[in-house]
Amino acid sequence: MIDPTPRLVTVIGGGGFIGRYVCEYLLKAGVRLRVAERDPRRAWFLQPLGGVGQVAFATADLAQPASLAPAVEGAFAVINLVGILKGNFHAVHVAGAKAAAEAARDAGASAFVHISAIGADPKSESAYGRSKGEGEAAVRAGFPTATIIRPSLVFGPEDQLTNRFAAMARFPLLPVIAPKTRFQPVYVRDLAQAIASAALDPAAHGGKIYEIAGPQVMTMRELNAAIAKEAGQSPGLVNVPNLGAEIMALFGFLPGAPLTRDQWIMLQADNVAAPKSKGLKAFGIDPTPLAAVAHQWLGRFRRGGRFAPDATDA
Repeated sequence: MIDPTPRLVTVIGGGGFIGRYVCEYLLKAGVRLRVAERDPRRAWFLQPLGGVGQVAFATADLAQPASLAPAVEGAFAVINLVGILKGNFHAVHVAGAKAAAEAARDAGASAFVHISAIGADPKSESAYGRSKGEGEAAVRAGFPTATIIRPSLVFGPEDQLTNRFAAMARFPLLPVIAPKTRFQPVYVRDLAQAIASAALDPAAHGGKIYEIAGPQVMTMRELNAAIAKEAGQSPGLVNVPNLGAEIMALFGFLPGAPLTRDQWIMLQADNVAAPKSKGLKAFGIDPTPLAAVAHQWLGRFRRGGRFAPDATDA
């Protein structure tokens, strides 16, 4: 539905994996979009998605709060998508999130949507999970009616999840770390639609926390097997013993290391939505299974490319 009044929405981190889809839904809703990035050039590919004058760009850095005021000025809603998997978690997930929430509040925004993660907990043993939990508290302090969205693993054409595992599945053996840990992966378009909807309807979603997940709970081993299948590969799956994974994690500080110590800690707990969480249903969205869409981008890993026949259809 086209917004009858072209409100302005600022998306901090709009040029990223999730951001591109959030921006797409917002533009389809007819709003004016301002994409805020440390380097706006990385988001220029969004320009053709909107009409003339519908998309604008701003330079903003969560580490420099003063840069946020111009980026959120006049915005009806502000969305913070910025997150990292390595590095200074506190600077980005806590201090940065706090600065964004306060900037939105000071600008008079009606909505602030903050992307956290399932497992966010100020008492978490993991630095990532702990920073996400502390970040939620900081956002609530700065913008009490903020909507907090906690996704599980996110999959889609540009992800670092299915594409990485599919590339590894080309080898005869595929090692599986934490094979019994359970996940509930969510399709990026479903998540993006929920984020955009929360920003445009703060009356319905303001002040709430949503754990967003897909329709299937899968162990890490099942997830690897499903990705390999969609990629047309059939490697032997080999469970990595916990001791072996722990040793790998000890060297996680090295460049190119497959696993950090903090990531290993996170893998000790399941990453699934709470049983009572309304999730995507709260937004009227039917969750998309991995098998329904993954072939669209994983087909390139098949022998002969994405146009090769599926061996399961033979």
